[in-house]
Amino acid sequence: MASEIDIANLALGHLGDNATVASLDPPEGSAQAEHCARFYPIARDALLELHDWNFATKRALLAQVDNVWSQWAYTYLQPADCLRVIAVLDKNAKGDQSVSIPAPFSQTGLSNTGIGQYTPVEFVCETNDGGDEVILTDQADAMTRYVAFVTDTTRFTPLFVTTLTWKLAAMLAGPVLKGEAGRAEAKRCEGMAAAWLSKAIEADTKQRRVQTTQAVSWMAGR
Repeated sequence: MASEIDIANLALGHLGDNATVASLDPPEGSAQAEHCARFYPIARDALLELHDWNFATKRALLAQVDNVWSQWAYTYLQPADCLRVIAVLDKNAKGDQSVSIPAPFSQTGLSNTGIGQYTPVEFVCETNDGGDEVILTDQADAMTRYVAFVTDTTRFTPLFVTTLTWKLAAMLAGPVLKGEAGRAEAKRCEGMAAAWLSKAIEADTKQRRVQTTQAVSWMAGR
């Protein structure tokens, strides 16, 4: 798997720069290392936020705190490593948007066991007066699925790494090449990053298969 140093040097290579960075933390002292150390975490976190990457997706039970808003029933702290909340769930839920129909029914011997409604839990993410990032929702005993900050490059997929090298190259183009050449190269590298991002998302999405069984509640008792 590629390391941060590998990613930085690949990004510089996209720009035609022959420099070989040996350290980012701390930067080794070269101008290229200084630029890479500054832009690498920005490029990485920007890509992490753009998609629900399997390697960065986690679940966690939420810690409840005092709720001061009458519009919502509960306030929870976001997980410490949360970059972006994907969904808020009942702690026993399997999927983001499927809950069991509460009223039992039967028809020719069939029951509603396992049948779900397409009803995502409503929530908003805000910052409270104490500076804590919180989730407001009406869901009791809530769990969340979220995209986490991931710094361990061994968890990145090869396509994510490739996308990251081009994203980083786009950010480095201006400081490294400067002037019109830098602006043109930044535009080219952004185009390459977008192309690889599309491939990375497509491949990542194929690694999951979740089927929501939808049953409208008013039809359940028919």
